Amino acid sequence: MGLFLLRRLGLMLLTALCLTFVVFFLTNLYPNLEKLAKTQGNFRMSDEQVYTWLTNRGYTRPIMVKYGEWLGVVPGYVIKGVDGKTRAGCATGGMTITDAPRFCGVLQSKWGYSTRAKEDAGSVMWRGLSLTGYLMMWALLLTVPAALVIGIMAGMREGSKTDRSLSTFSIITSATPEYVSGVILIAIFASSAVGLKWAKGSAASAMNEATFENFTLPVMTIALFSIGYIARMTRASMTEVMTAQYIRTARLKGVSFHNIVIKHALRNALIAPFTVIILQIPYLLTGVVITETLFNYKGFGWLLVQSAGNNDIDVLLGVSVISVVIVLLTQLISDIGYVYLNPRIRIS
Repeated sequence: MGLFLLRRLGLMLLTALCLTFVVFFLTNLYPNLEKLAKTQGNFRMSDEQVYTWLTNRGYTRPIMVKYGEWLGVVPGYVIKGVDGKTRAGCATGGMTITDAPRFCGVLQSKWGYSTRAKEDAGSVMWRGLSLTGYLMMWALLLTVPAALVIGIMAGMREGSKTDRSLSTFSIITSATPEYVSGVILIAIFASSAVGLKWAKGSAASAMNEATFENFTLPVMTIALFSIGYIARMTRASMTEVMTAQYIRTARLKGVSFHNIVIKHALRNALIAPFTVIILQIPYLLTGVVITETLFNYKGFGWLLVQSAGNNDIDVLLGVSVISVVIVLLTQLISDIGYVYLNPRIRIS
C-alpha cells in the first residue's frame, strides 16, 4: 500500500504540474496579456504602450521563468521600468521592495492579486470555494440517499413495474441538463406562472443566510442530475448481483428475500456506486457553473466564469489548480476505497 501511494502521489504531482503549466501558458498568451494591460491601464493604449506596460510588470519575460515564480520555486522579479519606477513581484499590499520576500508563489500560499475584485486572489477563491462547498454538501446529502434507494429498489426486481417506473425517472433526470431543470424548477416553484411561490428564483441572499426559500432550488437543480446518474449505476450493479450464483443458492436454501438483499446483495451492489459517488465531487465542483450563474450564487463556478470573462489571470490560475487537486485526490480516494470494499482487487 505504501509503494502504491507513493507512485500515485508522484503521478498526481506530475499531472498537476503538466495541467497547471498548460493553463498558465494559455492564460499568458499575448492577446490575453494585451487585454489585461488595456483593462488595467487605458483601452486607447497603443501597441507600444501596451508592450511597455507589460514589460514594466514582468509579463514579457520567458514563460518558464514566470511559471517558476508563480509556483514559488524561482525568486520574484525586481524590474526597473522605462518610467523610472522599480517594481517587485513580491511587493504587494503597500510593502516596500526591501521588505518584500524573495519567493511569493503558490508554495508560499501567495495566489496573486485579483484585478477584478481588487483584493488578494486567495481570499476571493476561498470565499467562493466555501460557498460552493456548502452548496455541494446539501446536494450530496440529498443525492446519495435518494439515488441509492431508487437504484436498489429498481434493481431488486428487474423488469417489474417499480423497476420500469424508477428507471424512467432516472433516465429523464440524468438526461436533463442543469440549465433546463433549473428553469423548470424556477417556473414551477418561484414564478406566478403556476402559482406555487414556495421559493425564490435567486440564491444571492443565501450567501449570507441560507434558508429553505432561497436555497432549495439550487440544491434540487444540482441534485436531480446526480440522482438519476447514480441511481442508474446502482440499479445496474444491483441487477447484476441479484443474478449471481450465490444469490440463487441462497434462494434455493430458503433464505428470505429480505435477508438476501440486506445480508448478501447490498454490500456487493454498493461497490460500483461508491466510486461513482466519490467521482461526483469534482463534477459538482465544476458542474455548478451553470447552476450558480442561473441563481446568481457567487460560488466557485460563478467565480470561474467571472475570472474568464474579465481576464482575471491570477484567480483563473488558482481556480484551475484547486480543481486539478480535487479531481486527483478524489480519484485516489476512489481507488483506495474500491480496494477495501472489493477484496478481489489487489494493489500491485
